[in-house]
This record gives sequence, structure tokens and C-alpha cells, in this order.
Amino acid sequence: MPALSADVPDLRAALLAWFDRRGRDLPWRCGPEGQRDPYRAWVAEVLLQQTQVARGLGYYQRFLAAFPTVQALADAPLDDVLKAWEGCGYYARARNLHRAAQVVAQQGFPEEYGGWLALPGVGPYTAAALSSFTLNEARAVNDGNVRRVLARLHAEPQPTPRWVQAQADALLDPARPGAWNEAVMDLGATVCTPKRPQCGDCPLSPWCAARAGGQPAAYPAPKARPAVQEVHAVAVLIGTPHRAVLEQRQGTLLGGLWGLPAQTFDPARPGAQAQALRDLCARLQAAPGDPLGEVAHAMTHRRVIWQVYAATGGPPPTDVRGAALSRLDHKALSLAQGRADSLFT
Repeated sequence: MPALSADVPDLRAALLAWFDRRGRDLPWRCGPEGQRDPYRAWVAEVLLQQTQVARGLGYYQRFLAAFPTVQALADAPLDDVLKAWEGCGYYARARNLHRAAQVVAQQGFPEEYGGWLALPGVGPYTAAALSSFTLNEARAVNDGNVRRVLARLHAEPQPTPRWVQAQADALLDPARPGAWNEAVMDLGATVCTPKRPQCGDCPLSPWCAARAGGQPAAYPAPKARPAVQEVHAVAVLIGTPHRAVLEQRQGTLLGGLWGLPAQTFDPARPGAQAQALRDLCARLQAAPGDPLGEVAHAMTHRRVIWQVYAATGGPPPTDVRGAALSRLDHKALSLAQGRADSLFT
């Protein structure tokens, strides 16, 4: 295996030649290399932070259809933005994107890395990606795909963020930084994959220390995952699956979305679920009814479990179809719809 430091020009040439032949044709790669459409590239980078490309394509197209320009996004009510983001999760991203669009609509798109970094919700990775993709600025990106490619290239089992950034900076092609970043990300997504890397198709295989060692999939070592916390709550459906009482969520995870009224409880405490249901209905001035069933959904490192009940009285129901709802709320409404359907079959 050649010494990597002495062979960087050949390594760069090999990866860029591969990218010129095999790079993914993605709808947000509009415009010439290093001069991508900033709005499309920005929406894609924000959306794909927690979403795989194959799944994100549909969300991206739906969002662009609703808000085809940054001005359209800036002018839209936040509720409409959250509705268009529905299903993507991590809704703080949508709220920040909306706030940042209002800044850009007033001031224009950033003209360098620092300008991108100053926008709400834009961190160092997104700023580096967008400044290289849209301005051809020499900024190396550092994401999960880049981390995996570089860890294998150097056979580094525990690549820290600082280490990854240093290696990415050292390899970045100064003549084609936007293309280089796209190439490393594409390589990690399509060839240097987590479980079954296709080393025979990899343009970097002559320099790859992990391949030379015979165990490329062992790098990087798996990260320790935090324990999943279970959150238990009762939720009530007042109305029907199509017209129901909704409340607006607060907090960073689901803030701004609408959903069924809910109240958490500690399942380890005897009688806590029944008391939570009574407290929730008292707050709503409603009467609890029959149980509808249980729904659960994983959110980040939490698993939220709802016991869903019917209830009567309380505030007037509203049409749920135009509201931005979490997946958990959709599951609860589907549960109620399934129960209603079963009564007529």
C-alpha cells in the first residue's frame, strides 16, 4: 500500500475520476459543480441530516413543491412549513429553516462560510457543505459517511470529530472542493457502506489501510449508544379520527406541531395511569371514555408509549387534515379509525 501522505494527488484524482463517472444524480445538485443552486442544496442538507437519501427524496420533492423559492418559504406561515415537513421528524430543523429563510429573503444568500454559519440552525458541517457546494469554497465536510471513509482509509478504530476534520482538511482537493465533498459522501453512501463495503469497486482501495488489513467493516468501531428511555403517557381523542381536539406542542422535539392532548405518567407508581387520565380530562373539562389501545413511536433516544382513550366534552374538535401532526399522533388517529371501522364490519 503506498504511503498516503506521498500519494495524495493520485488519491484525489482517483476519487474525482470515479465521481465524474459514478456520482449520484440528485435533484438538489442543480447548477454547475461548485455553483449549486443554494436554496435547493440548503433544503436538502437540512432535511438529510437525520434522513437517508432514498427516503428523503420524497420529502424533498414535497417540500420544494410547497415552497419552490426561499421567498415562498420565508412568506409562509410556520404551521404550513411544519405541515410540509410532516414525517421528516426533528422539527426544530424546519423551524430554524423557516427563520433562516426570512433572514435570507431580506439579506440574500450568504457569500462565504461565515455567512452560512451565522444563519439559525446552520452548524459547521452544513456551513462547510453549502459554502463548498454553492461557492466552491475550500471547506471540508465531516459527516457520518466521511467519518467512515476516512476511518477505513487510515484504519482508525476510534475517529474523533477533531481527527476526522483534520484528515478531511488534509485530503480536500483545493481545485474542486465542492466536487470532492460530494464524492466522499457518495463513496460512503454507495460503496464504503457500514456493513458490506464493496472494496472491489472502491477507487481508494489501493490506499486503504483497513482493506489491506482484511477487515474493512471493523472500522470504525461501533459507537456506544445511549440507553433508550421510555416515556409513558395517556392521550385522549375527543371527537373522531377526522375532527378532534388538538393542542399545540411545546419544546424542542415537537414544538409547533399539533396533536392529541396527552399527559405523562410514571408506570412504576400504582394507579398513575388512571390518575393521569383523570387529571388530563379535568384540565380539558372532558369525561374519560373507553380505552382505544396503545401506540408507540421511537424518537431519538426515547420510545414514547401512549395509552389512548376516547373522551367526551371538552373544547370543540377541529379538522385534523390540515394540521401538522407527529407520527405518533397519526398512529393514534389510525388506531381510532381502525376501531371505528371494526364496529361496522
